[in-house]
Amino acid sequence: MNPIQPETEPAAAGSMHCLEVRGGNHQTNEVLDLTGLRLWVYCRPHGGEGKGGDVYYLSSCSMGRVTRGLLADVSGHGSERSATALDLRRLMSENINCMDQTRLVQSVNRRFSALTEQGGFATALIWTFYAPERSLRLSNAGHPSPLFYRHSSACWRFLEQTPADRSVVNDIPLGILSHAEYSQMDIVLRPGDLLLCYSDALTDAMDRDGRRLGLAGLKQLVRGLPAAEPHLLIPRLLEELASRHAGNLHSDDATILLAQVQSEAQERP
Repeated sequence: MNPIQPETEPAAAGSMHCLEVRGGNHQTNEVLDLTGLRLWVYCRPHGGEGKGGDVYYLSSCSMGRVTRGLLADVSGHGSERSATALDLRRLMSENINCMDQTRLVQSVNRRFSALTEQGGFATALIWTFYAPERSLRLSNAGHPSPLFYRHSSACWRFLEQTPADRSVVNDIPLGILSHAEYSQMDIVLRPGDLLLCYSDALTDAMDRDGRRLGLAGLKQLVRGLPAAEPHLLIPRLLEELASRHAGNLHSDDATILLAQVQSEAQERP
């Protein structure tokens, strides 16, 4: 079985055999080990409610070669958007065996659009990690750009992609237009590299002067955190945000997913 369709093959139909490892829109703070990756998942619904409008999803194929991830933020927050968030998780699960990344995102968008005809939408990051080659394929549906840390250069940067064809509607949030198209970017990862995905509760947080952090402010904050100790990165990030403004992370659902690429030695028990 070839879990990721090679670039030399046509975009033919095909499938993998994947299972959900973890997913939901409830409060969680845990560590997971999958082939080639260690993942830290943090989710806190708005106002201490049981479930919220952020949803995360992780799956692994039966041979352990392919890990897929979703982090999505449904418009609105808290329990009022919980059902919609769970619908998105279900659609991701139903399409998770689709081999082609772009077709996966487009399929999820079409079906999500049919469920949200009254104006609901969701920003989302959907990625596929192929462990044998340590390659990542990422699609962004209107979501804040993830931060990427290259271990060899000790440098953080945003993973952003400019659509090649601006004449079509690309990369907009899920659920707005059923015929929207989605691009993808490919990157080869190395042991120690980090991928930080998050919902907009972090970019909407305030700095000490009362101004919105935005992407630039968040990047500057993350650059001061201990990338060499990734298990401390999320706790320290939450502490730093809380120290800057009393209202930070309390007015919206907040979800963070951090992935570290493992070496073969790190994977051995």
